[in-house]
Amino acid sequence: QVQLVESGGGLVQTGGSLRLSCAASGRTVSDYAVGWFRQAPGKERAFVGSLIQTGGKTAYADSVKGRFTISRDNAKNTVLLQMNSLKAEDTAVYYCAVKGGLVTRSLSGYDYWGQGTQVTVSS
Repeated sequence: QVQLVESGGGLVQTGGSLRLSCAASGRTVSDYAVGWFRQAPGKERAFVGSLIQTGGKTAYADSVKGRFTISRDNAKNTVLLQMNSLKAEDTAVYYCAVKGGLVTRSLSGYDYWGQGTQVTVSS
């Protein structure tokens, strides 16, 4: 069993940056593939990016590619989502999730989810 807690959300102006953290407990997060997802008001939860268990390979949705970066701090058992050049359309609740096995962009593939953290980008 893995417990995930996101933090770091808040209100930021267009063009600003935020760094979200996903702290894991119960198991080592590097044993899992990690996904970041977001859900904007009135919309379905959508893939943002992912990180595989070993090697640090990442993948991103086209909408955030070049602006968002996922990394892992093994010492803190935490996964980070660095978000730069934020846009109003990035406003959403952001969730981290983990799964065993191969990484996927599909929500249904993930076993454990955090509670989410709100990101609001004002124009």
